[in-house]
Amino acid sequence: MKLYEYQGADLFRAYGIPVPSGVAVCTPEEALEAAGRLGFPVVLKAQVHAGGRGKAGGVRVVNTADQMLAAASEILALEIKGLPVRKLLVAEVVRAAREVYLSLIVDRRRRKASFIACAEGGVEIEAIAKESPEKILRLDVATRELRDIPLERVMPIAASLFPHPRESAETANLMRQMARLFAEKDCSLVEINPLVCDEGGKVIALDSKVILDDNALFRHPELLYLRDPEAEDADEVAAKEEGLSFIRLHGNIGCMVNGAGLAMATMDIIKHYGGKPANFLDVGGSSDPKKVIAAFRLILKNPDVKVILVNIFGGITRCDDIARGIIESLRQFEVRVPLIVRLVGTNEAEGRHLLKEAQVISAATLDEAAARAAAIVGALR
Repeated sequence: MKLYEYQGADLFRAYGIPVPSGVAVCTPEEALEAAGRLGFPVVLKAQVHAGGRGKAGGVRVVNTADQMLAAASEILALEIKGLPVRKLLVAEVVRAAREVYLSLIVDRRRRKASFIACAEGGVEIEAIAKESPEKILRLDVATRELRDIPLERVMPIAASLFPHPRESAETANLMRQMARLFAEKDCSLVEINPLVCDEGGKVIALDSKVILDDNALFRHPELLYLRDPEAEDADEVAAKEEGLSFIRLHGNIGCMVNGAGLAMATMDIIKHYGGKPANFLDVGGSSDPKKVIAAFRLILKNPDVKVILVNIFGGITRCDDIARGIIESLRQFEVRVPLIVRLVGTNEAEGRHLLKEAQVISAATLDEAAARAAAIVGALR
């Protein structure tokens, strides 16, 4: 779950991480009132779940009340990377003497949390990592350390970012608080870009990007109010309500699979045969035909889908129940694209018989199903 900058800043404050004073607003009039309380000049920042706000005109310094209404109106009328701007952060202006980059991420390959740092802030860190990897500093942190990481562990990176003893000490303490926040709120990302040292020598998080692990939200009911359903994919939200795991992709082969690992393998094999998956969709271990119907509804909403591949390995899931769900879906929806089904496992014979009677294309193996789906799409080009 992505947080807006102002929400991340509130969490930073709660953990003692210095941030500029700021107020989130929804209208130009509210922005003017907030600026009056903070004192001009202020910076207006579009609140969207996307990078590149500055380049898109979503970040502006406003010096007077006369400029405020026009600037706020213009930013609220923007769309940044397809996302409409509905909120603004009105924040005090900080005069930065030095900017750096600092984040804490989950490194799945190393199976640890990792601090990523760079002495150049306000940049796209991916580009720096690719073009000048020697500039990237890394510190891996074991899970057991996160809540109380020793000062000496983080001090070398802190000193590399801000060599002055007082500034490096502040940065080291900030890193320890980042790690505690990361662990206690089950984050998958805490990023500060830029982290600045102002003209008075104070280290301040000038921006905040926080992503919470959705799978751990049951442990944090106090954070649920931070979710903005309007900023999320409507189909992904609907899928959750139906008990499905769904992620939209950019291909043209709709996928319906039971089990996350099998879903990933299915997408890999589709790619192997030259196809492109249109989605990740895991119907789970349930045999409820209603889930199959809901899954079809999601897949068929995508106009790019040219063929649908259903891949079921029945353990707890019964193949005949899946087949009934498929047949009922065909009755309910106008399915104008080819449908390929691979059923293996519990009640496999019964399921195949039902599909044969309904004249649905069956595949004996996943290789066969993926190859046929990719071939159908290839023939349409």
